[in-house]
Amino acid sequence: MIGYTVSRLLQTIPILILVSLIAFGIIYLIPGDAATVIGGPSATAEDLARIRANLGLDQPLLAQIGHFYVNLLQGDLGRSLMLGIPVTDAVIARSPITISIALYSLVLTIVLGLSTGIVAALNHNRWIDQAATVFALIGVSLPNFWLALVMIVLFSVHLGWLPTGGYVPFTTDPIGWLRTATLPALSLAMLQAGLLTRITRSTMLEVLRQDYIRTARAKGVPEWVVITRHALANTLMPVVTVLGLILSVLLSGSIVIETIFNVPGIGSLLGNAISNRDYPMIQGGLLFVTAALLLLNLVVDILYTWLDPRIRVGGSA
Repeated sequence: MIGYTVSRLLQTIPILILVSLIAFGIIYLIPGDAATVIGGPSATAEDLARIRANLGLDQPLLAQIGHFYVNLLQGDLGRSLMLGIPVTDAVIARSPITISIALYSLVLTIVLGLSTGIVAALNHNRWIDQAATVFALIGVSLPNFWLALVMIVLFSVHLGWLPTGGYVPFTTDPIGWLRTATLPALSLAMLQAGLLTRITRSTMLEVLRQDYIRTARAKGVPEWVVITRHALANTLMPVVTVLGLILSVLLSGSIVIETIFNVPGIGSLLGNAISNRDYPMIQGGLLFVTAALLLLNLVVDILYTWLDPRIRVGGSA
């Protein structure tokens, strides 16, 4: 297990290097002079010189790259032009909000997707299975931003059950957090719940057709034991891999959802940075999100090898 983990960690290094180069080159992908774009048409020569100095654009290219990586190794992602504070501080301050909503959305995805997929598989070709299929089809077809707007109109404007936006920290008011986080989390979860329903249903149906399931039933093993101890355990292995992908999508999809619901997380922070041409924040946010996703994929791979040791044995061979 340790050797496999070290191997996976080493595989992430080239990806981080590539993403860091992309993040460094973002400011050079702007047509024309980056300082002019950031400063706007009303910027004076002194303003442009100050912007170039703050971004290090007045130095040779090799010196800029070296300075960028030295700061990166020290955990310094630069200073936000929009907020006037270090990018690292801004991202760390906003990350608990995004993580809490993403985890809440993941719980909703698991509850809705797994339960619906399992029930559909156990009632194959019945009306429950057909209803679950329709739910999954609707879930994977609806854009989450459109669903978020519909939920605001329905649950906030017409019914008045939940607020239209904002955020209350869980440590301050758990009930307030639940009220403000439910609509954003549900908007993110519906699409992934539909995907998880389809995968769980198809995997469960395949497992239920295996010989060891027929053997267990022939021996008189209670049905609930067959389902929970034999079928469900083997169904969860491919689902775990999908959950890692789902959580990655939930984190990346938070930019639009947090902007719609006015949630002050990393998503809205990056959205505002893009709107205000805050390139240090964009660079730092890109690196932070990439590192978080790589760490998440590593955790999922390790969990998968724990569930299926054959992968670990094959990887170490």
